Amino acid sequence: MNLISRFVAAAVSATVCFTAQAQETPIKFQLDWRFEGPAALFLVPAAKGHFKAEKLNVTVDAGNGSGGTVTRVASGTYDMGFADLAALMEFHANNPTAPNKPVAVMMVYNNTPAAVLALKKSGIKTPADLNGKKLGAPVFDAGRKAWPIFAKANNISNVAWTAMDPPLRETMLVRGDIDAITGFSFTSLLNLEARGVKTEEVVILPYPQHGVKLYGNAIIAGEEFLKKNPEAVKAFLRAFTKGMKDVIADPAGGIATVKARDGIINEALELRRLKLALDASVLTADAKADTFGATNPGRLSLMASQVSDAFGTKERVSAAAVWNGGYLPSAAERDIFKAAPKK
Repeated sequence: MNLISRFVAAAVSATVCFTAQAQETPIKFQLDWRFEGPAALFLVPAAKGHFKAEKLNVTVDAGNGSGGTVTRVASGTYDMGFADLAALMEFHANNPTAPNKPVAVMMVYNNTPAAVLALKKSGIKTPADLNGKKLGAPVFDAGRKAWPIFAKANNISNVAWTAMDPPLRETMLVRGDIDAITGFSFTSLLNLEARGVKTEEVVILPYPQHGVKLYGNAIIAGEEFLKKNPEAVKAFLRAFTKGMKDVIADPAGGIATVKARDGIINEALELRRLKLALDASVLTADAKADTFGATNPGRLSLMASQVSDAFGTKERVSAAAVWNGGYLPSAAERDIFKAAPKK
């Protein structure tokens, strides 16, 4: 092959490579929190090439709370994200004229992980025991914001709240500064253990088991991104679902992927966190009834009404405005329960 032929061949090869890359849709995705166990749900499909196979170039970044994720997707800083549905509802109802309001397109935590946690030595055993007690949580905590719903469902009154930064929540409970806390069950339990508390010394009152059937975290997408890239969103959800099945079938492998992204994590701890999250919020009877990724219209409408009241939003939450299930893969594709190991 002469010099000119080699040059032409190289140019054609470079053009083909560039064209292939150009065909990939870039998606900036933000998590709700740090790279902990549940982040495997998004890092695994990236690491295994599921996104690439769908012609997507996905970058996954850590977050610092659902409220921040919703705001950054709304601003266009991120195209998609993972956030608590209540936080999304609050944003919609408090910013009715905002452009590019994010929309939930797949339900991942069919049951909210929010819970009340206390130490057994406090004497707290049931929701009724919380009457007149001192509770603590960061002001943006999902469980604290939804507290009026939990309190109404369980006839609780006269509770005094203390606010703190997230790292101090479990510390203040252990010190006895407060009687109970709200938080995600799989996060606060492990944080308490890290502070020397044994699992059997902790009382956990999950919101879903005490009359509060709120949805938890969902995959959200910016309104403009949805309009311009509907097929990319569908492709993202297909790839994510494949990765979800991989994580459910091999949680330890999922944590190894998280470790590759953030080398300082404790693999054993994060494996427990991931398994707790899957059991409490993903592989649930409600998720099976709804089919994974979908929502129940009646339950969604009830949550919209409850959030409107509990959060004191400027306008009433419109369930139709915050949710669009039209981008979901088929119900058969979303049957993640087949991937779960037999117990």
